[in-house]
Amino acid sequence: MHKLAPLFLAATALLAAPTLAQDAPAHTGTTTEATRSMGPGARPVGAQWSRSPVVAPHAMAATAHPLATQIALDILKAGGSAVDAAIAANAALGLMEPTGNDIGGDLFAIVWDPKAGQLVGINGSGRSPAGQTLAQLKAKLPKGATSLPPVGHLPVTIPGTVDAWFDLHARFGKLPMGEVLAPTIRYAREGHPVAPVIAMYLERGLKNYEAQQKRVPFDFTNARKTWFANGRAPQPGEMFRNPDLANTLERIAQNGRDEFYAGETARIMVDYLQRQGSAFTLADFAAHDSTWVDVACVPYRKGYELCELPPNSQGFAALQMVNILKNVDLAQWERGSPQVLHTITEAKRLAFEDAARFYADPAFAKTPKELLTDAYGKQRFALIDPAKATPAFTPGALIAPKLEGEGDTTYLTVADKDGMMVSLIQSNYRGMGSGLVPDGLGFMFQDRGELYSLDSAHPNAYAPAKRPFQTIIPAFIRKDGKPWASFGLMGGGMQPQGHVQVLVNLVDYGMNLQEAGDAARLHHDGGRQPTDALAGSKADTAPIDTLGVLQVEPGIPAATVAALRAMGHKVEVESTGIPFGGYQIIARDPVSGVYTGATEMRKDGQASGY
Repeated sequence: MHKLAPLFLAATALLAAPTLAQDAPAHTGTTTEATRSMGPGARPVGAQWSRSPVVAPHAMAATAHPLATQIALDILKAGGSAVDAAIAANAALGLMEPTGNDIGGDLFAIVWDPKAGQLVGINGSGRSPAGQTLAQLKAKLPKGATSLPPVGHLPVTIPGTVDAWFDLHARFGKLPMGEVLAPTIRYAREGHPVAPVIAMYLERGLKNYEAQQKRVPFDFTNARKTWFANGRAPQPGEMFRNPDLANTLERIAQNGRDEFYAGETARIMVDYLQRQGSAFTLADFAAHDSTWVDVACVPYRKGYELCELPPNSQGFAALQMVNILKNVDLAQWERGSPQVLHTITEAKRLAFEDAARFYADPAFAKTPKELLTDAYGKQRFALIDPAKATPAFTPGALIAPKLEGEGDTTYLTVADKDGMMVSLIQSNYRGMGSGLVPDGLGFMFQDRGELYSLDSAHPNAYAPAKRPFQTIIPAFIRKDGKPWASFGLMGGGMQPQGHVQVLVNLVDYGMNLQEAGDAARLHHDGGRQPTDALAGSKADTAPIDTLGVLQVEPGIPAATVAALRAMGHKVEVESTGIPFGGYQIIARDPVSGVYTGATEMRKDGQASGY
């Protein structure tokens, strides 16, 4: 038994605790005072705090918006593949959930190809201007700046989503792209009612951009016209139209991928960016291309394997956490105990030290293969002190701005009658993106370039035509070597730790798909970031909060919160649900082929099938 075992008494179970975290209100959200004191009702089966997963025999979709889910199912029923349906849903979410994504951002996906019998990955992330050096970039920054701003033209990288759509469609699509994009074009022209959680994020987005304008002047005119024309954010249930986006998608549907990267749309984008002072050229856009990549999987236990994409994404951080955590039997403790939360948190901190040091565009820096070995996982696990939080970890000795916040990404998954399963994530990065909306196009450029390091010695340092470190990661689970579940959990640095918590809930604690997502989570924020200068380098001047903050949801027992604080963790009880991401999953029974799906309470989403 691991050294953690004898040091604690088992704490109250996470989801059956009569006494919740003392800092938290009984309930939060846009509810009335009369309902704040009410608890959940009763259920005949399963946990009282969750609803049933969705089951269907032929196909399934799970997205962050019910209308996007229905669009995906309509495409499937019309004879489209899971990839067709995923593209259709992603396009719809760019219209309906602009706080999380649109065609101004990047895309990553994992596809289970039943014909080839393998997982296929695609990296649809964009690059920096080819004609701008690090020195030239720094010359455009305010004196003394240690990172790129989150708004304006400087953090913009080429949007990779549309190219990734067409690459995926060329390989796996069945329906014409015009038919795939038609539902979103119609909703963009005719309007759709704004969902409650998305309306909240739109309001937060407007306030954030207005505050940013006071610090970093940037052109918010087109964004205000597109989403905030009445001087306010759209309200829940209010009909919203985006005819500019409809026109853009219609041109893409008619003219194909090159419309976005070499045609009229590309010229509009480049002209707009250059007026803002950007170094991008039409040649930069024309040269963009997505990359097919190998999917990496590591075993956990009981025959389950977690599968992720390689850098420049942070997917390997989740795999490193798995390699650390499989060295201890978490099931010996209750899920809400301090032992479990402490161990997961320390594993996250160790993995993120390596992510901040080693993860970067593989065309510029190779990720050490040792990171995913069992031996290295054991070595890192041995650094966890069972009695207290370690004040500071360091990256492993393998070779001689804060991550994205809440609400900035969308995740979706689709599965079809042939067994194809798509795990897709798409984002504009922080907030809704850079704040810049090209003239008459109806979407916002991402601000992903904020994640470049300005330390020339860092693997993730800014360089011409380079992809920055990426937070967005789709995931997949194999069981006994066979495809089992396509899933993801959005939210910047929450994503790897969220993937692992879902896996732990499913494997170690036997939760069903819905319970595994609804269960109260932890979110560790802080420690080293991929934008930080390397320790000891000339650029290493800013102090690093290596301990960070451990946020927990109100479902975590008060006794656990107290124990974690006594162990040295800086614990905050976060009652909005915002930092903890949004989860979707579809699993396939390997014998019957029946699909089971789930979404969760923290978003507006829906899982549905037929």
